[in-house]
Amino acid sequence: MQNLDQIEGKGFEFPCEYPVKAMGPNTPEFADKIIALVKQHAPEVSANSVNCKTSSTGKYQSVTVLVYALSKDHLVSIYKDINSVEDVKWTL
Repeated sequence: MQNLDQIEGKGFEFPCEYPVKAMGPNTPEFADKIIALVKQHAPEVSANSVNCKTSSTGKYQSVTVLVYALSKDHLVSIYKDINSVEDVKWTL
């Protein structure tokens, strides 16, 4: 999981837009799962806020969701839920 303790030290000022990224298997179900989970925390997420990219081997995909992060705690909650998904290989 990303080290969110350092976010504020890197010049982040909340609230702000923040790209939440998870990587997992290249399936529509994985992307749908991540998007739905993030929407529980950030209901404003739309199709324009989501970018999915397949790895060069086609085995994995990264799902990036741009959220309006209200605070560091808000991001921590999102990442905790994402990391609870069994198929997630890593987050950024």
